[in-house]
Amino acid sequence: MSSENLKENSGRKPGEMGEGGDFAQLLAESERSLTEGELVHGRILQVTEDEVIVDIGYKSEGMIPRHEFQHLPPDRTPRPGMEVDAILEKTEDPSGYVVLSFEKARRIKAWDVVEQAFQAGSPVRGRVLERVKGGLAVDIGVRAFLPGSIADIRPLKNLDVLKGKELDFRVVGVDKKRGNIVLSRKAILEELADTKKREAAVAMSEGKALKGVVKNLTEYGAFIDLGGIDGLLHITDMSWGRIGHPSEVVQVGQTIEVKVLKFDPESGRISLGLKQLKPDPWQDLPAHYPVGARVRGKVVSLTDYGAFVELEEGIEGLIHVSEMSWTKKIKNPAKVLQVGDTVEAVISDVNVDQRRLSLSLRATEPNPWESLAERFHVGDRVTGVVRNLTDFGAFVEIEEGIDGLVHVSDMSWGRRVKHPSEILKKGEKIQAVLTNIDVEGRRISLSIKEFRPNEWEEFARTHRAGDVVTGSVAKIADFGVFVRLPGGLEGLMHVSETELPRGKKLNEAFHPDQPIRVRILRIEVQEQRIGLSSKDLEQEHEAEHEHEAEHEAEHEHEAEHEAEHEPEHEHEPEQAVEPSSEEMPAPEPPNQDAE
Repeated sequence: MSSENLKENSGRKPGEMGEGGDFAQLLAESERSLTEGELVHGRILQVTEDEVIVDIGYKSEGMIPRHEFQHLPPDRTPRPGMEVDAILEKTEDPSGYVVLSFEKARRIKAWDVVEQAFQAGSPVRGRVLERVKGGLAVDIGVRAFLPGSIADIRPLKNLDVLKGKELDFRVVGVDKKRGNIVLSRKAILEELADTKKREAAVAMSEGKALKGVVKNLTEYGAFIDLGGIDGLLHITDMSWGRIGHPSEVVQVGQTIEVKVLKFDPESGRISLGLKQLKPDPWQDLPAHYPVGARVRGKVVSLTDYGAFVELEEGIEGLIHVSEMSWTKKIKNPAKVLQVGDTVEAVISDVNVDQRRLSLSLRATEPNPWESLAERFHVGDRVTGVVRNLTDFGAFVEIEEGIDGLVHVSDMSWGRRVKHPSEILKKGEKIQAVLTNIDVEGRRISLSIKEFRPNEWEEFARTHRAGDVVTGSVAKIADFGVFVRLPGGLEGLMHVSETELPRGKKLNEAFHPDQPIRVRILRIEVQEQRIGLSSKDLEQEHEAEHEHEAEHEAEHEHEAEHEAEHEPEHEHEPEQAVEPSSEEMPAPEPPNQDAE
């Protein structure tokens, strides 16, 4: 009450104060002293844009800043006539009002409630204000902290979903000196879940069909709210068919019927099934899809090894890459089929226990290998084009998509072929003899040596036993040395046919590509073998050298002898002049002493 009101009522008699009662009493109350920090009770008189004026039974009205009420919900905003508690901060400010704080009073009362709730373990209610580092700020009368790790039973990816919500919390930590309060929503939810689990234990039974609401979707399934308790509908239990993501079958908020597959009373976990409400299509599969039957389906998936084709919901078959073509080697199924294609195939195998269905795309067409085996036989001559060269042979296409292999051993009668490129070229058109047909293995063997000279016969025609030839070391074995001979053939020089000293190994005396002289011991054309020897060749070689040296010495001696008997004038210089008979001196008498 203001001092002006007190002066206006000072002339009235006791009992004429109306609502205020006894004037003396009012005067005493209005003049009582107020202490800063004191909790006072008052009634709101007026609400302005910036201030809330409160009658606190003092000579001056109290003033509370309007912003201290901004956190209150709409139904609790300040209005005239509302009673409030506040803390006195200043007995009087320059404007004549007593400065009050509604917020401080609210905090003091809130701290009392928080401490009582912390001691008793009872829940407190509050409103989530904002996201802060590590969690959320919550208003429970005072500002409290809710760690993100205990904001829910399961970790929340986005804590902002709780902003603005009024929720119940458990006080798990209080430090009044520092003004810290730690809350837990997880504790409240766990208690609620335990209660619901106990209730569900009575109602839940395996095999029972229940209705629920899809609460949340994950990569591995959906959580279904069964009326306060959640169950997991795993992606593998949603459909008998293939599912890439749970959203292909159910949506959040959708009401569905599910079947209880398993319930664990201790952990409270509930496993649910959706596909189990329908019969398993694999139970009578062989009757509907026998081996050999032609079927149509849609390609639903491609892998490195084949394509999966859906025949109906829950029934898929695999077309392996080996079953896509009779003649082509398919490395990438995407070059033959695409997801979404409708194809016709033949069932090649059914395995109900392993839930596997094998399909064949090529079986819808005639087998060209069987047709080829009917038209060609071993020994027939065929014509083809060299398509590819490898280290071991050449592939020759004899019909579209059908290749035969000419192995390096079938390219020459006796010559050792290191690489097919020595004889054939890619793209070359050749003739070959068919030596083998394997329809099941889809293999054809060819030979071209029948169209080439026989090196063994040629060698036998130009050489005979006893001939000495020069070759090179092709390979060294423990039992002998293989020698590469003129014409490309190889002969064997057994260790016993060498001059190898005792205790010495062949690889110590010989090395690959080393030139070597050998004598032919035998030539076996039919067995394609040539026996060689290097024994006594060194002595013969030295004897030949000695004979040649003697012959050269004799030749030099004869030359010297002829030179001695040549006319003297042939050796005189061209400038010499023969003297006349007058100029020649008389011969001297013989020297007796010299005799």
